[in-house]
Amino acid sequence: MFSYKWAHEKQVRTVCLPDFPRYKRSKFDDKDLCGVLHHLMDEADIICAHNGDAFDIKKVNSRLIVNGFGKPSPFKTIDTLKIARSAFKFDSAKLDNIGRYLSEGRKIPNTGADLWRGCVEGDLKSWETMRRYGKQDTALLERVYHRLKSWAPNHPNLNLYKEYRDRVGCPTCESTNTQRRGIAVKQAYKYYRFQCRDCGSWFTGMKV
Repeated sequence: MFSYKWAHEKQVRTVCLPDFPRYKRSKFDDKDLCGVLHHLMDEADIICAHNGDAFDIKKVNSRLIVNGFGKPSPFKTIDTLKIARSAFKFDSAKLDNIGRYLSEGRKIPNTGADLWRGCVEGDLKSWETMRRYGKQDTALLERVYHRLKSWAPNHPNLNLYKEYRDRVGCPTCESTNTQRRGIAVKQAYKYYRFQCRDCGSWFTGMKV
């Protein structure tokens, strides 16, 4: 199963093996599920996940190629685990603990291996618990991301995905509620420096 949410939507969605007719014939046939996931990845410009670069993306790629799917169109990634480890020294960089540290919530407790075993065996109550877990996990990820994003060392420039604006927009959150604050001196030039009043990110504008 997987859960996801588009940045411009409010609803968190889950997709599970029992959602597909193949499940009645084989509880381990994930081709239809991978087809939905491949379509979503192919449509996305940026994918955000916690430890996504090292685990989620590679795990998904493995299932895609096994099921005969080609490589999705190129996308950028935002890995909240990398942000947490590069900018902070939390006692634990797990999503659940970061959510607790920042008072953004926790993951739903579950029975671990027993829950997974229940899903493998086709227990519908286990699947419902897994759905709730996935929804909460994605909702928590979004809240944690918004808290950490201004600290990201290499956050994608969201302005490049929008039409031209006549005001300087924050490359991290797209807000135009920005303020010019000083000068940034780089290797060869000086640039006007700005800070976003909404997310707190710092960025540079035109050369001085």
